[in-house]
Amino acid sequence: MDRGEARISARHDLSPEQIDRLEDLLYAFNASRTGLRDAAQLAFVAEFGDEMIGAVAGYTWGGFCELRQVWVHEDHRRHGLGRLLMTEAIEEARTRGCTSVFLATFDFQAPQFYARLGFRPVAEIADKPAGHSDILMRLALGKPNSG
Repeated sequence: MDRGEARISARHDLSPEQIDRLEDLLYAFNASRTGLRDAAQLAFVAEFGDEMIGAVAGYTWGGFCELRQVWVHEDHRRHGLGRLLMTEAIEEARTRGCTSVFLATFDFQAPQFYARLGFRPVAEIADKPAGHSDILMRLALGKPNSG
């Protein structure tokens, strides 16, 4: 494509499929540069009847796990459900040979909860959002199991 032909337009409504396509393109680039082609989604869901009351979702790749979404319905918090979901995700990461689990949380979300699970802060971005902090946390799993 001739660079002179490119045009940029505002598209603030990308579909989940378009976002997935972007993720696929980024993964292909990353895999081509690292040789690591072992990415896999990871998710555990808690349901009560037909209703999702909690979930954890992320991925594993290259020896680490990143949990991108962790959520428990307010009515079901402080009863151990979040701990169960996290334990499942952590064990799955360990089974996949990961040596670390990463997640990001805001200071008004659950950093203390994650700390009780063994996560430690590795970076904090102040004023994201304004007046709060975005905290990157890591749980060290140790060396992968040899199987």
